[in-house]
Amino acid sequence: MNRYQSIVGRLNYWLFIAVAVLLPYPQIYLRYAIVIWFITWILEGRWLQIENLKYQLANWKYIVPILLFALWFGYKLLSGLWASNADAWHAQIERYLSFGLMIPVGLWGVSKHYNWKQAGRIFVISCMVAIPMYLLWMTILYKNPEWLESWRIKVGYPSKPVNGWWEFFEEYISLFKHRLYFCSVELFGAIVAWMVYRKKIGMLIPALIVTLSAIPLTYSRQGVITCAALLAIVLIYSMPHRYRWRYGLGILLAGIMIGGGILTFHPRMQEFNYKAITEIRDVSYTHDVRFNIWGAALQHPKDYLAHGLGAGQSWLYLIDRYNELGLNYYARVEYNCHNQYLEELIEGGIIGLVLFLLAWFSIPVCARSHNREFAWLFVILFLFNMMTECLFGRFDGVAIWAVGLIFILLQSYPHRKEQTPRNT
Repeated sequence: MNRYQSIVGRLNYWLFIAVAVLLPYPQIYLRYAIVIWFITWILEGRWLQIENLKYQLANWKYIVPILLFALWFGYKLLSGLWASNADAWHAQIERYLSFGLMIPVGLWGVSKHYNWKQAGRIFVISCMVAIPMYLLWMTILYKNPEWLESWRIKVGYPSKPVNGWWEFFEEYISLFKHRLYFCSVELFGAIVAWMVYRKKIGMLIPALIVTLSAIPLTYSRQGVITCAALLAIVLIYSMPHRYRWRYGLGILLAGIMIGGGILTFHPRMQEFNYKAITEIRDVSYTHDVRFNIWGAALQHPKDYLAHGLGAGQSWLYLIDRYNELGLNYYARVEYNCHNQYLEELIEGGIIGLVLFLLAWFSIPVCARSHNREFAWLFVILFLFNMMTECLFGRFDGVAIWAVGLIFILLQSYPHRKEQTPRNT
C-alpha cells in the first residue's frame, strides 16, 4: 500500500509540474492536466488520511485563504438559485473548477514528493522557453500570410491592418495566448525566479531578462503598470526592516510615477481618451473600449448591488446595457466587464466582492514571515491585472492562481515528519 501511494504521489507531483509548465502556452491541454492531477491526488488517498486534515487544521492560519476562497466559491454556487440563465451559471462554475479542486487540496495538503524549488525552477524554464517559441510562431505566420488568414478565420479573430513585425506580434499573439495572461504568466515566472535564484545572480539575471521581454513584445500597458508595482515591492522588502516603511511609500510612489511616465509614451495609450470617461457612444474597435464598458456597467448599480445577479450573468447584463446605449458593436462582440472587481460586483453584489477581496488579502496576511514577500508579490500581480481584465474569464487565469497558491502553501507548511530537509 505504501509503495502504491508513493508511485501515485510521484505521478501526482509530476502532473502538477506539467500544469505549471503548460501555463505560458495555449490552454487547450491545461484543463485536462489540472483535472487528472486532482484525480491522482484522490487516488493517492490524501483525502482518506485524517491525520493530514488534523495537522492542517492545527496550523489553521495557513489555510485561512483556502477557507475564504471556499466561502466565496460557495457563494458562487449558491447564486445559481437566483441566476436568470442557468447555462451561463454552469459555464462560470465549470471555469472556476480549479477553485473547487483547491479547497480539499488546501485542507488536506500534498505529499512529501512536492519540492517547491524544483517545481519553481522548471516553471521558470518553461516561461523562458515560451518567448523564443512565440517569436518563432509569429515569424512563421508573418512570412506566410495565407496560413494566418486560414487560422484567423478558424478561430474567428477579426482581421486588422498591421504595420511591421512588432505590431504584428502584438496583434496576433492572441491567436495563441491572450496578451494579459501571457504577461501575467511571465511576470509570475519573474517572481518565482527572484525567489528561487536570488542568491545566484548568474541564473537570476538571464531569467528576468527573458521573462520580462514579454512586456515590450506584447505592448501591454497593464504589464508595465504591474512590473513597476512589483519592482517597488521588491525594493521595499530588500530594505532593512527599520527603514522599510519609512522609505517604502516613497519608493512605491516613485514606481507609480515612473510607470505612469512610461505609459505616457506607450503605443497603445492612444486608445484612451480620459475626457470621455463619462461619455457613452458607439466607437470603433480600438478606442475607449474599457471606459465605455465600465460606463455601461455602472449605469444602474441598484440592479445588482444587493446580492448580485449570479455567477456568469455579468456579460448577459452588459449586452442589455449595450443595446440600450446604442453600443451595437459591443453587444455583437459580447464584451465582458474587462475588470474583475466590476464582474464580482455585478455577479455577487457587495457580499461577493467583499468575500473576494478578503480571500485575496488573506494570502499575504496569513503567510509565514519568510514567505510573506512572495505572497505579496503574487497578490500584487493579480490585483493590478484584474483592474483592466476579467482575469478569471478564461481557464488560464484560474490555473495561474491555483499554481501560485500551491507554491505559497508549500513554503508556508512548517517542517513535517514525513518531509525530508530537501523538500521543506
